[in-house]
Amino acid sequence: MSDPRPRRIAALVDGLTAAHIDGLLLTGLPNIRYLTGFSGSSALLVISQRDVVLITDFRYQTQVAEEVGDIARIVIEPSSLWTGLWQQLAQMSGLQVLGFETAHILHRDFQRLNEVGSRWQWRPTADLVETLRERKDDTEIALIARAADMATTALSRTLPQVSAGMTELAVAGILERELRNAGSEGFAFPSIVASGPRSALPHAHSSARELASGDFLLMDFGAVVDGYCSDITRTVVVGTASTEHRGVYDIVRVANERGAAGVRAGMSGRDADALARDYIERAGFGPLFGHSLGHGIGLEVHEAPRLARTSEGVLAEGAVVTIEPGVYRPGWGGVRIEDDVVLGADGPRLLTNLNCPNLFPLIP
Repeated sequence: MSDPRPRRIAALVDGLTAAHIDGLLLTGLPNIRYLTGFSGSSALLVISQRDVVLITDFRYQTQVAEEVGDIARIVIEPSSLWTGLWQQLAQMSGLQVLGFETAHILHRDFQRLNEVGSRWQWRPTADLVETLRERKDDTEIALIARAADMATTALSRTLPQVSAGMTELAVAGILERELRNAGSEGFAFPSIVASGPRSALPHAHSSARELASGDFLLMDFGAVVDGYCSDITRTVVVGTASTEHRGVYDIVRVANERGAAGVRAGMSGRDADALARDYIERAGFGPLFGHSLGHGIGLEVHEAPRLARTSEGVLAEGAVVTIEPGVYRPGWGGVRIEDDVVLGADGPRLLTNLNCPNLFPLIP
């Protein structure tokens, strides 16, 4: 498959023209990786009509050459990246008005632009690269699909090892070990393992609480492949599920299925959110579903687009999004079921298929 980076850079350059700027300073590492392939933790990137210049430090001189190749002119800066930036900008022609990424710059670095970099005019920009990243190409989708397979494999291997009396932290440790064993290069985010009443905390931190029979056990986690993330949540019951457990679970399950089957490229994030939210509201649990239905995933586990009541943005063909309805009853517990879905030209495609033994049992 051909290298997608020249096409991405060309699309960004078109965006610079539309934004009436001569060049763009990129400080967001996921955006830098998307455009150049560089995965290090220290870099500045300048893109103009004529130049692509990546500045990093000594630690990455071998890595940057391997990852970036000739897609950019590489500068290894021995002191400060910002010192290197001023030197490079002074050598580049045709630069008067430069953009910077408002979402990815520290205030102290913004001050550098206004003080040391005052010979150039600086204009704030938002989402010039993030908008390009919404629409995944075939390679990106394949990487996310591999990360999804690793996540579901890890869960299917984890569940048979879990039993009442274990702590949430112990379960998280098993899950993360199995993610590594499945081939994940890391964790998309700190894994969430929450049991009993703590499962009503949508973003709980795994704790030393011990699992007890009759608990909900909620697990939210993701694998990473070549920088691309998956994000999956499953909720099970330790021991025997009660009628109340099954009733709440079934509402969330149907809401998840409606969202995953109904989401389409071209609809608004608001309409996508309504696919599941309307069902939960009709079931009488609307106030207990307080977060949005989903978000984009890719080089970041939370990126554009948003599937939310307040989002009027149109979902792009090729986007990969989460569908994660939930119902959370404080003091009792909560259920969330989250899948990753590709918005293809022919409709949605589920990436997080999961078939594993009914240990607790999984409900229903």
